[in-house]
Amino acid sequence: MLYDAKGFEKIYVAPGYTDLRKGIDGLAMTIGSELNLNPYQKNVLFLFCGRHAGKIKGLVWEGDGFVLLYKRLEDGRFIWPRTPQEVLDLSQEQFERLMQGFRIESTIRKVKPKEIC
Repeated sequence: MLYDAKGFEKIYVAPGYTDLRKGIDGLAMTIGSELNLNPYQKNVLFLFCGRHAGKIKGLVWEGDGFVLLYKRLEDGRFIWPRTPQEVLDLSQEQFERLMQGFRIESTIRKVKPKEIC
């Protein structure tokens, strides 16, 4: 299910570490208090990762209740943004890269071409 998230209007990643022992209520409180977002937005996926990067949780409000998603990789780990600067709003392409084990942010520096005289 998490490989195809095309049904979501937005996908937010909580950078840094989240205590994955938290359940629905704890994660919803984290969305409101730490991320300053409304956890009751329909068709919005919120993703969290703990210290062990092979496990993530997702939280979705469906209008009549929450759905809690949990994914544990058998081998490997997610490349999760750990610097708690801002919550990340992912594009579909970035989400797919994250689920495939790649970095979300680009590591290629863009260089402006020199003007031709």
